Amino acid sequence: MNRLADATSPYLLQHADNPVDWWPWCDEAFAEAKRRDVPVLISVGYAACHWCHVMAHESFENEQVGALLNDNFVSIKVDREERPDVDAVYMTATQAMTGQGGWPMTVFATPDGTPFFCGTYFPRANFVRLLQSVTTAWADQRAEVLRQGAAVVEAIGGAQAVGGPTAPLDGPLLDAAAGNLASGYDATNGGFGGAPKFPPHMNLLFLLRHHQRTGDPRSLEIVRHTAEAMARGGIYDQLAGGFARYSVDAHWTVPHFEKMLYDNALLLRVYTQLWRLTGDPLARRVARDTARFLADELHRPGEGFASALDADTEGVEGLTYAWTPAQLVEALGEDDGHFAADLFTVTAEGTFEHGTSVLRLARDVDDVAPEVRARWQRVVGQLLAARDTRPQPARDDKVVAAWNGLAITAIAEFLQVAALYASRQDEDANLMEGVTIVADGAMRDAAEHLATVHLVDGRLRRVSRDGRVGEPAGVLEDYGCVAEAFCALHQLTGEGRWLTLAGQLLDTALEHFAAPGGAYYDTADDAEQLVARPADPTDNATPSGRSALIAGLVSYAALTGETRYREAAEAALATVAPIVGRHARFAGYAAMVGEALLSGPYEIAVATDDPAGDPLVAAARRHAPPGAVVVAGRPDQPGVPLLADRPLVDGRSAAYVCRGFVCQRPVTSVDDLLAELG
Repeated sequence: MNRLADATSPYLLQHADNPVDWWPWCDEAFAEAKRRDVPVLISVGYAACHWCHVMAHESFENEQVGALLNDNFVSIKVDREERPDVDAVYMTATQAMTGQGGWPMTVFATPDGTPFFCGTYFPRANFVRLLQSVTTAWADQRAEVLRQGAAVVEAIGGAQAVGGPTAPLDGPLLDAAAGNLASGYDATNGGFGGAPKFPPHMNLLFLLRHHQRTGDPRSLEIVRHTAEAMARGGIYDQLAGGFARYSVDAHWTVPHFEKMLYDNALLLRVYTQLWRLTGDPLARRVARDTARFLADELHRPGEGFASALDADTEGVEGLTYAWTPAQLVEALGEDDGHFAADLFTVTAEGTFEHGTSVLRLARDVDDVAPEVRARWQRVVGQLLAARDTRPQPARDDKVVAAWNGLAITAIAEFLQVAALYASRQDEDANLMEGVTIVADGAMRDAAEHLATVHLVDGRLRRVSRDGRVGEPAGVLEDYGCVAEAFCALHQLTGEGRWLTLAGQLLDTALEHFAAPGGAYYDTADDAEQLVARPADPTDNATPSGRSALIAGLVSYAALTGETRYREAAEAALATVAPIVGRHARFAGYAAMVGEALLSGPYEIAVATDDPAGDPLVAAARRHAPPGAVVVAGRPDQPGVPLLADRPLVDGRSAAYVCRGFVCQRPVTSVDDLLAELG
């Protein structure tokens, strides 16, 4: 009996009709394996995963494979996005056994959950042979299987251990981290390393803050070049905005087409901050269109942001997105078709499969003659309309707390920067205004959804779908990312409610996730006990739970003046500092927060009757040092600690600037404020 029909996970629902007697992750499944004295197959993936779909079609939809699994195993299907704790433990085991990992992840375990054989994707013939071999080994070589499992668990425990060396994350260490990144920089194509190439969003956020603090031109150049290369590449959707998960090549040409919420949220922050610091028109356009993508394509009205758009359309990767020259002519006519082929590098040979090409931007469109820009915009609109008639990729509609937190923070920053330029009468000013309106609504929807649906009895739940919260408990990254988001929303809106909620989440995290020596586990002390308790300090596709928590603690401490949160952040950051020093690419978010602490962070309060239009507010946000918090509103506004006892000066708006809890005199002019901000 397949037991996935009532799951909240779209990934599990994709397997609800398999001939496999799937169980969701639950105690009952392991009890059934113990009763039957059979091993457990733990199959881990996610809804937008291309090779997960391939293995499903080849194996899990096959009657022969289903019979083998049903006769000899208890089969458990896990959505890694819903249960990142389960994924982390068994991914560590997979990497320990094979030297690599990925999804789909295929794990064979004893009835107590101890893994004894791990892998990833297996073609059907190989998978059938593997099932037969594991069945034989379980029957005839049980003692060896159990010894293997014990060795794997010991390896997991060592890999997930807390403790170890600590160090202050100081200026020389951050300078060394920036230099480490520069040494691995691809000066030709942008980004770091070779194929496959992932958007290095957290490293770029760190380098932007490092440049702002130190003036290092190399750090800014790495960000500008990488941001432009990605935005012109096939990894960026040249028609609708939004970034794919990664490029299969080293030059951003052909993407793996899934679009993840977390990537687009973090990249929105990169382009927004690049726009704020430099005024770059490309950064402005990409920030605007990425915000629009989040609001139009991933926002679920009345809820939060969906997790992803699928890599496949009707089982074919890239079906929605790739073009031939003839298809461009068909959609646009002869002249515009050739114009588009030249602009988007669509060739007869193709850059993708079967002679098709992924659209890439061959030339600048942001600083060109108005007639060229108008033609480009017209072509984009017509191609998008034509593309909308094609089959579309599926959307993973589950709402993940941490990723929604990242999106809320990104949109809050985008709205602040967009407001700085709202008075400019650009040719697309109306478009920018429209995007800010829908992005603001989507952001507030998501925040309300997290506060009212995901927060249950004072504890966060990881996922929801169709307004119904799931059972999986929130992990550390959920608490950290959502707390940081609520701090960002407090700064944007001046509403005390969000700061109060952030404090509650951080208090829960400090109480239930803390480990010795300033470190943190990824699961709570009262969460389900797995074969190991994960505690990964490295930033990978998303910020680690530890880095996310540190970011939330730093912002909250600056907004409230409560030093114990800063002290907790510094202690936690010291546990990550050795990674920052040796492996900067895997500690970008931690390094970014380290820059904020080294800078101050500045605490800027503007007492004003006009927070939306006051020049002091605009100057504070435009020139805020790395990681600074900025709050504006009426003096002594309830729930806003930075405005307490900070009156207007002689009836005029006044800016109060503090750094590391040391305050300067209030100023009433923009020039004086800029002088205090250095």
